[in-house]
Amino acid sequence: MVAAKVSDDEVFTDVALHLQDLVLGNPCVEKLLGDLAAYAAGRLSSRGGEVSCGISLVRSRKSSTAAGSDKYARRMVRAEASCGQGPGVAAGEGHGTVHVPDLGPDERWPHYTRAVAGCGFLSVLSVPLALESPSRAVLNVYSRLPNAFHGQDIGRVEAFAEQASKGLRLVLRMARLQDTRDELKAAMESRTVIDLATGAIMARNKCSQPAAFKVLLRASNTRNLKLHDVASQVVAALSGTTGAVTHFDE
Repeated sequence: MVAAKVSDDEVFTDVALHLQDLVLGNPCVEKLLGDLAAYAAGRLSSRGGEVSCGISLVRSRKSSTAAGSDKYARRMVRAEASCGQGPGVAAGEGHGTVHVPDLGPDERWPHYTRAVAGCGFLSVLSVPLALESPSRAVLNVYSRLPNAFHGQDIGRVEAFAEQASKGLRLVLRMARLQDTRDELKAAMESRTVIDLATGAIMARNKCSQPAAFKVLLRASNTRNLKLHDVASQVVAALSGTTGAVTHFDE
């Protein structure tokens, strides 16, 4: 990989501006990672030194996400996730930038090396992205040439990763806010259904609200169903949207 003759200021400006566009145009984290991987490959490649890029992301309560600039880069990232080892895994676990000059003779991650043998990449550079805990992400840069990355190249990829981290942190914050809003909305909707069902049982059994709620809770436990699902059955029966007659007695 031959370092392009571009000043650090220009690299920083380019990455920052492009990431702003990606953030505005991609509310979906998975879609943004794919676009970012493709952009990184184009931005970090040079004439005679083409590279592919992959990004792995691990978030709390979310399945891990793998994106790549092409199908082989995606295979490289997914192989690490399935094997549980590789330069990207090491970088994400706090080892800093991990440089693999030649995957062929490297013996650190045998399962990973065998899994990616058909992808054709020899040099790998894995740089962790600085995110807010507990989220972790890694930018992986792949070359089909051995010994493709040297000092200036590594510094350039790390500079790119530093700017990419800022944009990704913003995206993840937005995603967390959206998740919180969705969870609150679901909780409010669930509470409304439960309140309606409790009211229906109060009217039918001529009992108090606590007593009606206990009836609903007992039905949930007896039928091994979520409280919301039992309440939905009561509301559906009350509105006539189901032909089943549901009995809830004290």
